[in-house]
Formats: sequence, structure tokens, C-alpha cells
Amino acid sequence: MAAIVLATLNARYAHASLGLRYLRANLGDLREDSVIREFVIGQKTEDIVEKILQDVPRIVGFGVYIWNVEETTRVVAQLRTLAPELVIVLGGPEVGFETETQRICALADYVITGWGDVSFATLAQALMRGERPTGRVIAGVQPPLPALALPYGEYTDEDVQKRHLYVEASRGCPFKCEFCLSALDKTAWPFPLDAFLAELDTLWQRGARQFKFVDRTFNLKIDTSLAILDFFLARLAAAPDDPPFLHFELVPDHLPERLREVIVRFPPGTLQFEIGIQTFDPAVQARVSRRQKNEVAEANLRWLREHTHAHLHVDLIAGLPGEDMATFAAGFDRLVALTPHEIQFGILKRLRGAPIIRHTVAHALRFNPDPPYNILATDVIDFATMQRLSRFSRYWDIVANSGRFPRTLPQLLGDAPFARFIAFADWLYAQTGQTHALAHERLVHLLHAFFCEVLGEAPDIAGRFLADDYHAAGGRSRLRFEPDDVALPRPNRRAGSGATPKRQARHLAGGS
Repeated sequence: MAAIVLATLNARYAHASLGLRYLRANLGDLREDSVIREFVIGQKTEDIVEKILQDVPRIVGFGVYIWNVEETTRVVAQLRTLAPELVIVLGGPEVGFETETQRICALADYVITGWGDVSFATLAQALMRGERPTGRVIAGVQPPLPALALPYGEYTDEDVQKRHLYVEASRGCPFKCEFCLSALDKTAWPFPLDAFLAELDTLWQRGARQFKFVDRTFNLKIDTSLAILDFFLARLAAAPDDPPFLHFELVPDHLPERLREVIVRFPPGTLQFEIGIQTFDPAVQARVSRRQKNEVAEANLRWLREHTHAHLHVDLIAGLPGEDMATFAAGFDRLVALTPHEIQFGILKRLRGAPIIRHTVAHALRFNPDPPYNILATDVIDFATMQRLSRFSRYWDIVANSGRFPRTLPQLLGDAPFARFIAFADWLYAQTGQTHALAHERLVHLLHAFFCEVLGEAPDIAGRFLADDYHAAGGRSRLRFEPDDVALPRPNRRAGSGATPKRQARHLAGGS
């Protein structure tokens, strides 16, 4: 039993909530009377409620995000029905703004907006003394980062062995991109570096090998970036057969030579860079207050692809105000030419509090009123076209980003990647009516049909590269278009070992 339960619903089991661990680490004397309870979206509401109530808590704090708000609302509603005496506290970006219009906020006793690390502890201490603050919405206090207790000791042995460990060397962002909540930050604040590296060392000694840095601008302060990379290089040198997998978010147009000199020293399967391009159109960039030197960003991406082993995951956003199909397609083709391993084709979302909302009238932005608040139409992209782009995004993920089709993809894209792939996406949806639950083998047969029936490719030629990709990815069956006398190879073991995730391992094996 515990007086305080800290809970959230993660998107996947592999994701471990960093926010809850900050809350527990900073509870002071109440820490020992608290527990973290993490669930996964899709779990039955009654089962979640049952597990929370088994702790017989007096206070339950929920981390609320765009991906879990609907299910968390149902959990809170059931708790309110079953245990009306329970004090329910909400925090997280989804409840940081517009609290007066949200059902979940009306059901809760308190909502902490903004930074909750110490504000939750202050509220919990008052509640445990029997004091009930009068205001339901509490503005979180932003403490100096050196004053925070770091959360990494709250990761359990199971977390270390089986889950992604989220870490941060800094908070905040100095940039003002209006589609992002970080646009509201005044700057980026660093954690004390020596203390942070000491925590990383403890995690490493415990066996942690997957580290996802959530810093918005990892390469903003190059001295700090180099210190962190040197930390991992030293451990790689000591144990080359036990490498880490490291994820960083990079500013695309800031890659000085001394940082390049360190990046090139990492072997395959150890580095992943998430790089936000979002749009290449200068007018759209200016409209949403995004500062980006496109030519420099492009040159940096090309250098990373040609001279390093880093896995490149690059983001584009469709539906930004004023971005039409033609300009988005041009940007997409420009990015494809740089051959990143993955292109995350995102659809604009209206994050609560993000300044993008100021363009609603001028650009006729119409957002889904329910999570995930995705853009439905603009003045230059109607709803039907936005639906096509959404399907493009999904199919791109299962064909291109999956890493299963390194030989097929160049044939599919030809010299007009956007035009060719949206034609495929339109055809695939017309054939199946589905964007999910497309099994690998079925997708291979559909691709073969598209190559032959739409692109006019010879069946044996299309079958050759599709079959090679299928079997290299572990496909065991003889495909319908393969000759009957083909002796099927034994399924290949998927490349990669250690901490490298499977999807990145497929990209490394395919050479894409």
C-alpha cells in the first residue's frame, strides 16, 4: 500500500515515464510512501482502476498527454465514482492549457500546469497534513535545475533491462517554432553536467544500454554535447562488444567540425539522430517562426549520411499554414534525395497552448476537435487531400521506414518520389480500404501487383527484388509469383545485436 500513487498510461511498455520519476525523486519525506504505477494504452479501464485502488492511496497523480488523455479520462471518471474521497491531481502538457474546457480537469481535484517537479510535492505535503488549497488550478513553479533531485535512481532493474531509458541534459528550447509547445520556453537550461554524467555512469554500471535523450537541442551547446559523446566513447572503448544505443535530437543547421570529429568515431548501430526539417519552404518557415538555414541543414544531412554510421530519422510536417501540396511535395523530394534512413511524415497537430493557433482564421485551419487534434483541412489543402496525405504517412511508415524493402523502395520511388508514392498510396487504399493490419506477405503481393499493373514492370523483374527483400526480412513462405522450383533460403537472422533496435538494424543490413 502507498499513500501516493503516481500513474500514467504509456504508448508502449518499452516507454518508461521520465516525468513520474522526477515527481517521485522530488517528494522528499513522502517518497517512501509513494509508488509509480505505469500502464499501457489499450488496457481495460477497470483493470487499471483495480490496480490503482489495490494500493489504497490517498492521492493519485496522473501524467496526461495527447496520446493518453481519452483513456486517462475514463480512468479518472471511474476512480471518482468508486473512491470519491480520493484526491486526484493532474499534470502534463495535455492539461497545461484550456483546463476549463476539459472533462478530465473537471473530474480532478487539482491540476498543476507547467513544471510539476516540486509543485506536486508541495501540494502533496499540504494534502497529507489535511490542508486543501482553495485554487484547483495550480501554476507549477520552475525551480533552478541544480535544485532538482535527479530521477534516474527511480528506474528499476526491469526498466534498465527491458525499456528505453529517457534522460535529459537540458530542458527547454531557445527556438520559437509555433507548432511546438517548446515555443513557449524562454531558453534552454542545462543540468549540472558532472552530476548528470555521474547518473549516466550509475545507469551504465547497472547494465543500461538504451538511452533516449529528450533534450530539444542536444547540439546547442557543443561543449556539453562533446562531453556526453566522449562519456559513451570511453565505455565503448572499454567494452566494444557491449555497445549502447543513443538517441539525440539535433538542430539540423548546427554541426561544427569538432562535433563531426567525434560523431564519426561511433560504430554502426550506436547513434540515432532525430532531425527536424519540418518544411523546406522559406515562406512557411517564416510564417511559423522557424529559423533554419536550409542549405546548411541539407549539407549537414548529406555529410552525416556519407561520412558517419549514425541512423538518421528526419521529420517533415504536412498541413502547416500556407504549405500546399506542391511545396510539400518539393520538400519531400528534396529530403528523399538526401537518403535519410527514415522520414517521419507527420501531420500537423494542434497542441494545447502552442502558438500555431494564431493562424486559424487567416489560413482556415480546421483541426480534429478530439485527440490527437490533427489538422483536417486548410485553405490550400482540403479534407479529401489531407486524408490522402494521412494514408501516405501510414503507408510510408510500413514500406519505407520499416527497413523491409531496401531493394524495392528505389524502384517504387523512381525519379519522382512524392508523385510515385502518393499514386501507390491511393491505389493501395482503393484495393484494401485499410491502413493497418496489412501483413508483410500480403503487402509484398500488393506491391507486386502495383509494379505490374500500374507501373508496367515485368512480373519476373518486380518479383526478383520483392522476393529478395521479403526473404531477407525473414519471410518464410514461397510467394505466389516465385517459381515453383525455387528452393527457399533459410530465413536470415535479422542484423544487429546489443542495444540496436530491430528497425534500425534492418536499415543497417539493407544499406539504405
